Amino acid sequence: MFILGYASAVIMGGVLGLLGGGGSILTIPILVYIFGITPSTATGYSLFIVGLSAAFGAVHYAKKKQIDYKVGVIFTIPAFIGVYIARSVVVPNIPPEVFTVTDFVLTKDTLILVVFATMMILASISMIKGRKESKAISVVWDTKKIILISVEGLAVGGLTGFVGAGGGFLIIPALVVLAGLEMKVAVGTSLVIISIKSLIGFLGDVQHNPNIDWNFLLVFCSFSIIGIFIGGYLSKHISSKKLKPIFGWFVLIMGIIVLIKR
Repeated sequence: MFILGYASAVIMGGVLGLLGGGGSILTIPILVYIFGITPSTATGYSLFIVGLSAAFGAVHYAKKKQIDYKVGVIFTIPAFIGVYIARSVVVPNIPPEVFTVTDFVLTKDTLILVVFATMMILASISMIKGRKESKAISVVWDTKKIILISVEGLAVGGLTGFVGAGGGFLIIPALVVLAGLEMKVAVGTSLVIISIKSLIGFLGDVQHNPNIDWNFLLVFCSFSIIGIFIGGYLSKHISSKKLKPIFGWFVLIMGIIVLIKR
């Protein structure tokens, strides 16, 4: 089973390296259904894995100078505040049984999986529909614009921190529409944001969970990083535009399965 799990980690990294996003959404199902980790713990582990993987991806875009650090800072600060609050305050204080109605009991783990599956379905729709290439537009950096980007960052940070996902499919459209970034620059900037907010958000888990299996995390990340390099190599020979809708249908099916199994 471990062999299947680590092979899946390579695939997850490969998708991230090939498509520039989306692969991290596979992390939770791999951790929960293959390694048997509880959803609440898996969301924290996922933040570390996603954050470290995104950091390696960001280096690639930094070398091409396809990162807007000003926008990244404006978005990242409220984003990591949101994810840190989610991991250090919200998740630890959710009771094991959220509420009970007759014979139905909504547990903490079920709630997390339902929210996560919903995000998977939304992400799959984004990938299936595809993104239109956008050219840089002139953006007036007034107080209103900065507040909008900051509020978006706080909301994305809180939501992705709750479910342990990267949230690139939410961040990239915001960077294109609100900040006027070109698509490639938006992707590179998104990877920086995901990396910082995820790794800092993981600190909330470190404070509340003294039994983190660091050996497992480092081994898993090693396999996912190998996948990133493989995906990066394949991206030079395979069209990501053609693969993304196919992967989107796969994520949609996985999201429905997670909702059914919960």
